Amino acid sequence: MTSPFGLTVVFFNVLLEQLGVPVPAIPTLIVAGALAADGRLPAFGVAGLALLACVLGDSSWYFAGRAYGARVMKLLCRLSLTPDICVSQTQTTFERWGAKALVVAKFVPGLSMIAQPLAGAVHMGFLRFLVFSALGSALWVGVALLAGMLLRPQILQLLPSLMRVGRASLVLVAVLLAAYVAFKWRERRRFRVALEMARISVEDLHGRLAGEPVPYVVDVRSPTAQSLELQRIPGAVHLPLQEVSQHAGRLPRDRDIILYCNCPNEASAAQAARVLMSHGFTRVRPLRGGLDAWIAAGYPVEEVAVVVAEPPPSAAPLVP
Repeated sequence: MTSPFGLTVVFFNVLLEQLGVPVPAIPTLIVAGALAADGRLPAFGVAGLALLACVLGDSSWYFAGRAYGARVMKLLCRLSLTPDICVSQTQTTFERWGAKALVVAKFVPGLSMIAQPLAGAVHMGFLRFLVFSALGSALWVGVALLAGMLLRPQILQLLPSLMRVGRASLVLVAVLLAAYVAFKWRERRRFRVALEMARISVEDLHGRLAGEPVPYVVDVRSPTAQSLELQRIPGAVHLPLQEVSQHAGRLPRDRDIILYCNCPNEASAAQAARVLMSHGFTRVRPLRGGLDAWIAAGYPVEEVAVVVAEPPPSAAPLVP
């Protein structure tokens, strides 16, 4: 029996997935692994082309991140079907692991989409990026091909039936893909609903900062996110989302606490607000539109000279 597809299909399937098109490549690689084990496809050809496709896709995102910085991550955050993709969580992983995060990125939802443009945005050296990206790609491709080789008897037994079904199998794949997209979209909607709460507008915050008592403004962006956009609302305290629970006891309970980020739907700020509410805070509100809306409104910002994640030193007023 001839192979149901060739090396060209493997290459373009992997490349399209790495570029962000929702055409899963793992099933193709598993089948290709089984066919390679059966001698119908050249094993080194499959592995080499799949690896090349990964490196080309990853490099494209790297250079996009290098050229456009935070804008690329914001776009991916809006397009992603993963509900908790808002960059801060994946950036925290990247901050902790550095270039080594690229080795496991393809196995981690969220990180698989963000790691490559983030590496470019933080100006990681391209050669360093290429080495770790290639290692991660080789591991990802190798696991899929190995799975196909180990499952060769079962896969080869199913292939004739799938080939006879022909168009019906393609329809089945399309239906399953549509069901997956619908499920992930529902998850995303549920995530948004869970974070529904009263926001404060940038106009309202700007007015309150000129009066008394002054709101306590908290920037919950990750250090990496702040380094990509070295501006903040004047007087804001930097307290990354992941540290809000740890330092909640040092925040004032007698003033409004306004939290902001620069991710779509104010997801990080809303999550931080929920954390503070679980600690008994009642006067917490995310800033609608976050830092982007503040800047777009033409309100003043101050430069962040050094990005250091620190807990707030006190509950003293932030502005004169």
